[in-house]
Amino acid sequence: MIAQSGAGSGIIATSGFDSLAQSPGIVSNPLSQPTLTPGALVLLELEGRFSQAVAEGGGKAFGSWFAEDGVTLNNGKPAILGRTAIAAQAQWDPKTYQLSWTPQGAQMGPSNDMGFTWGHYEGRSKDKNGEPVVISGRYFTVWKKLPNGTWKVAMDASAEEPPATGECCTLPKP
Repeated sequence: MIAQSGAGSGIIATSGFDSLAQSPGIVSNPLSQPTLTPGALVLLELEGRFSQAVAEGGGKAFGSWFAEDGVTLNNGKPAILGRTAIAAQAQWDPKTYQLSWTPQGAQMGPSNDMGFTWGHYEGRSKDKNGEPVVISGRYFTVWKKLPNGTWKVAMDASAEEPPATGECCTLPKP
């Protein structure tokens, strides 16, 4: 999992910022913002490592990043509760389905043991005729620091784009 630098220092090693800072498709690179807090940098580093692990290990890697009591909320589907259930649902092979995402921001809570990230994701696969299928959308991930100092995903939520249209999604006029 995430390695800490120095015994008990609580600081996350920062190798991997280079790829995050140079990720294509970032409209506004969060690492180029001069006002980022150290906590936000930790969360963005975690997000980059999470994304890289999933790119290499697929669904098995995805499930492994969740806390025991983690939750996923995806596109209005019922919540999936717990790492075991999340891992059981995340059975894709990175050779047939590629999930990638780019964080666009992060905020750490005042106690530095919980925070959240958000950004854009993309999933790529092929249909039964071999034609490319691409889904994309927005995500929101809540991170929590466990008593042993490691970080895990507490909740991951996503919604595909484009957003729904029609009466359900318009605000009433005063």
